[in-house]
Amino acid sequence: MSSIIPSRAVQRDHYLLLSMLRSAGLDIAEPESQARPGDRFLVAGGEMAAVPARTMVVASGRQIARPFGDGAPAMIGFDPADAATGGGYAAAMLRGPDAAVAADPESLALLALAERVGRSDITVLIGGPTGTGKEVLARAIHRASDRRDGPFVAINCAALPETMLEAMLFGHTKGSFTGASSGGQGFFRAANGGTLLLDEIAEMPLPLQAKLLRALQEREVVPIGATEPEKIDVRVIACANRDLQAEVAAGRFRADLYYRLSVFPLTTRALADRPADVAALATAMIVRHAGDRAQLPWLSPEALAKLENHDWPGNVRELENVIQRALLLSAGDRIEPADVIFDRPAAPRAVANDESASGGTGRLSNIVQMHEFQAIRDTLAACGGSRVETARRLGISERTLRYRLARLREQGEPAFDRRATA
Repeated sequence: MSSIIPSRAVQRDHYLLLSMLRSAGLDIAEPESQARPGDRFLVAGGEMAAVPARTMVVASGRQIARPFGDGAPAMIGFDPADAATGGGYAAAMLRGPDAAVAADPESLALLALAERVGRSDITVLIGGPTGTGKEVLARAIHRASDRRDGPFVAINCAALPETMLEAMLFGHTKGSFTGASSGGQGFFRAANGGTLLLDEIAEMPLPLQAKLLRALQEREVVPIGATEPEKIDVRVIACANRDLQAEVAAGRFRADLYYRLSVFPLTTRALADRPADVAALATAMIVRHAGDRAQLPWLSPEALAKLENHDWPGNVRELENVIQRALLLSAGDRIEPADVIFDRPAAPRAVANDESASGGTGRLSNIVQMHEFQAIRDTLAACGGSRVETARRLGISERTLRYRLARLREQGEPAFDRRATA
């Protein structure tokens, strides 16, 4: 895993950004650490970039998100009130376009678990609603495995006709059926040495499930028309948007295949259940779809709040559609609420208590507050409890820091009184 190496000036003056990058799952090394291939660098404005193509400049006092390009350094700058957007842009540009994105604590824990699973070679079953990132999670498992240099082959079991699925999976010999003018390798053999993703596994016909079970048990396949099995070395990950246990009970899925696939089950959640991921995903999608723009349009707080208040029936796929529309509609250097167009209005949400009425844990203010509190914890500890030095490093006044500490005490952290000194 590559690391982010900050300069001492960034470590001293931009603790909030570093804390947010850590919270987003990025590995932050110590300043002046020995750089490895793929590592990236964070420097303050005015500092020299040792490797410009792998350096991000942290600007002060302005909103800016400039991606890497043409060997030039990237740039990020934001106010504390825009921390969710600024931190999301920085994390997305530093981690690269293919990495999984998360900010919600449960989502981050799921990604961490996926990386641990990736280091083994067991079969994984990923469940969850459509459009929640099951294939993204499968790719994260593949990248964390010893098979990362091998092929990653994904097949949607619902997208191919039943008559073709067996040949596509296991291969066939020349003349084995009408139209087979040449042999076919099949997805299992194409994925040899790597990972095979079987998406929408619940759609696989029962007769073919028996042949899949044998392939998993014996680690060999028999192409259609062949008489001898061929050994395979493939790690299988299956995805399902239906409850496979219910499918087993209904007789539509083999129980023995279910238990063979579900060696290590993982589950993705609906986007509406993890609103803290919205800012991270939205900014990552802006980075991904901004094309060749020299500067990324800034996602305004009002536009982000509109995104966070939507119920997302189409999950992450719907969010990606909305972001692509917003990039097309935004006239200037900002994405405003008018640029955020949904397929349908958000469904009304029930208000369960005062916290829900004020926005719950998913509103922008709560997300920013969470990152700010973590930065205060880290900085206060690094400064030996000195409020003066902590306020200086965070770029806020002592009065603001006292207000933040009071909020922390209200949330049940009296230990801050004992640590904090003038």
